[in-house]
Amino acid sequence: MRFKITPYLLIVASICCLSFVQDGKKKIVFFGDSITELGVKKGGYIDLLNNRIANNGQSNQYELLGAGIGGNKIYDLYLRLEKDVLNKNPDVVVVWVGVNDVWHKSMMGTGTDYDKFGLFYDAVVQKMQAKGAKVILVTPAVIGERNDQSNPQDGELNLYSNWIRQYAAQKNIALVDCRKLFLDYSAKNNLKQVDMGILTYDRVHLNDAGNQLVADAIWEAIK
Repeated sequence: MRFKITPYLLIVASICCLSFVQDGKKKIVFFGDSITELGVKKGGYIDLLNNRIANNGQSNQYELLGAGIGGNKIYDLYLRLEKDVLNKNPDVVVVWVGVNDVWHKSMMGTGTDYDKFGLFYDAVVQKMQAKGAKVILVTPAVIGERNDQSNPQDGELNLYSNWIRQYAAQKNIALVDCRKLFLDYSAKNNLKQVDMGILTYDRVHLNDAGNQLVADAIWEAIK
């Protein structure tokens, strides 16, 4: 008996194929503070990644979602992890946090102590891994762009970044070391030791060059 293909069957087949393509996308959630919140805006590092993916003809392979909230510290991420990340069933989560944990200590006395930072950080990562997500960790970059270790928070940024590096190595988790990346870039491009304007517009948040540098580094980790 010959099987007759009807227009109805063609429509059903097309829908099934489209659903398969959509389901095949790798869903990547970017989890962090205001740097990530700004990253989804035009010219932000997540926007640049989306543009790169589109230009590469890979829009059917990746879906990028921002989950950044200004002022967040590691325990804020822990508290909203279920709602803002796990409920989206991500394949990959990029965790970029730490600046406010350090910065808010001197600004408002509401930062995160070093030992508590590690405990919350590990809890966040374990919950994401238990959900089946691959995790990419990012070290906090800068609070001030001088590369001679004279920025007031350099010591603590180094301490917290070292913890993340060691944790990533121990747990065999992918790492984007923005702390090192920014310091190396500043050493070559900030010879006058200016406080901002090289990779940030206010000592912390990324300008165009900073967004491009971060987008390039994270792309290498996720592609």
